[in-house]
Amino acid sequence: MSVTASMEFFFQLHVTSRCNLTCRHCYQRESAGEEVTLREIENTVDEFDSTLDEWRNSYGINLDASWNVTGGEPFLREDLFQILDIIARRGFHIYLLTNGTLLSGDRARRLAQVPVKGVQVSVEGPEPIHDRIRGEGSFSKALSGISTLLNIGHLVTMNVTLSRINAPYFMDMIGLARSLGVHNLGFSRIVPCGKGASMSQHMLSIQEVQSLYENLAGLDLDNLNLVTGDPVASCLFNPETNEVADDVKSPVAIGGCAAGISGITIMPDGTLLPCRRLDVPIGNIRTDSFRELWASSPVLLKLRDKSLYPGRCGQCQRWSVCRGCRAIAYASSCLTGDGDILADDPQCFFHPDPELQVHGQD
Repeated sequence: MSVTASMEFFFQLHVTSRCNLTCRHCYQRESAGEEVTLREIENTVDEFDSTLDEWRNSYGINLDASWNVTGGEPFLREDLFQILDIIARRGFHIYLLTNGTLLSGDRARRLAQVPVKGVQVSVEGPEPIHDRIRGEGSFSKALSGISTLLNIGHLVTMNVTLSRINAPYFMDMIGLARSLGVHNLGFSRIVPCGKGASMSQHMLSIQEVQSLYENLAGLDLDNLNLVTGDPVASCLFNPETNEVADDVKSPVAIGGCAAGISGITIMPDGTLLPCRRLDVPIGNIRTDSFRELWASSPVLLKLRDKSLYPGRCGQCQRWSVCRGCRAIAYASSCLTGDGDILADDPQCFFHPDPELQVHGQD
């Protein structure tokens, strides 16, 4: 069958749960078992590769698939470069997500040899704010890592996890990103799960999210790109998204939140999640077929069915291109009840419900 459409798909591989930092907002939980072996990772990459080929042949979809490799801190996995080589040999684009504190010149050069497509380094704000969140001395090490990457010629994204602790300083981060010469400045909203559940009082309110995003949408940043996986931000930043929503109003998801639609996460012990921050296991690569889980997992099927969304998200004309952040929706609903993967995104400002305001204080 000839190719008739294109679609992006990503696999997020967490190679270890170990980390050299103890960040306040971390969504990490202790791993439930031993880390998957190099052979198990190779078998998984092979299965995913063959599954994508079958999808291309059966459905005429050209899947532009990539791998996000991270941890914990990925450089604590001793065979990291062997893992990267396995993925690269299959022709996938690779992005590495790191805290940047362990990046030496030798490691940056080896990443270029793989090659990786880009490296994301987490920086949470100016030095006092970053160190408050990620630990004393981590800011200077992260910036040193970024400089090392840029000197080797890597495409670098500096990423911020937004909360009331650092959101007031986001404009400062734009200046920092420009001064460093990074290519992209990324952001996401804090998800109150794992260790980050204790940060729920620092979540931005609907009004605070709206104000920040509207300010960002009006900026001309020249050569610096603002990037985000936040579906709410995408609806605001990309007017064509709303035009599609107005025209389609489809019960079939064609964009927005990746959970159950355009990505999957593999945890260090092989557990499969719809999204790393949506902590609802759907299987394990050691015992289950990804191909079968993607087609029949009750969790994934629920995420894809607009008729099952009970609140504002299910009634929104942007559902097909947004659906809100399912991870934030689920984690927030866990704080107030039993947890619902189809709950409303409590920070969405397109159709705010006064009863769903997010409050907190620093």
